[in-house]
Amino acid sequence: MGRRAFLASPVALTGCGAAPRNEGSTGVDLLEAAAAGDARAVRVALADGAELEARDPAGRTALLLAATYDRVEAAEALVAAGADPDALDGRHDTPFLVTGVTGSVAMLRTLLPARPDLTIRNRYGGIALIPACERGHVPYVRELLKTAIDVDHVNDLGWTALLEAIILGDGSRPYVEIVTLLIAAGADLSIADDDGITPRRHAEARRQTGIAALLEAAGAR
Repeated sequence: MGRRAFLASPVALTGCGAAPRNEGSTGVDLLEAAAAGDARAVRVALADGAELEARDPAGRTALLLAATYDRVEAAEALVAAGADPDALDGRHDTPFLVTGVTGSVAMLRTLLPARPDLTIRNRYGGIALIPACERGHVPYVRELLKTAIDVDHVNDLGWTALLEAIILGDGSRPYVEIVTLLIAAGADLSIADDDGITPRRHAEARRQTGIAALLEAAGAR
């Protein structure tokens, strides 16, 4: 599940667990350049010997910082250099997982050529699709469903992306569109939560009439 609270704004990176200073740049320089979205500085830091997978005090790599703050050009430079899209930080986020929270289609497209692990889980046991559905990121969900992402993955709360969109959504147009996309992608409408309550019943209980009607028309009980 992707809660509304996310990562704080960029912080000073001095003192991070980066490569020691050599004649050129350090991991700190690379991290700061990535967080600022300075693609040229990213390339210079790498050319000068900065450690590609250097981490800040929170365990974030340069690519994770770029993904978090949607610095697409910086991320492109890092991906081209071979940065790991699955590098976990202290919150169990990765560059790829973070895109499900930000909803950035551009960043998703930037990271997909790096072959991220679509099954990797966040701290709630969810894959990238689940927070994206909770937050109403329609274009992102549409794009992600073109991959081999598991539309029926169940997180640690016992919720699928469909359940998350209903339980934490408000039934407004973006959520109707997301449910439509999930149905079209073959989501299993019968998967209930840990209390045995189905997506349709949740929608009806929350008076999300548009979603309930969609589910009923698709054969959900």
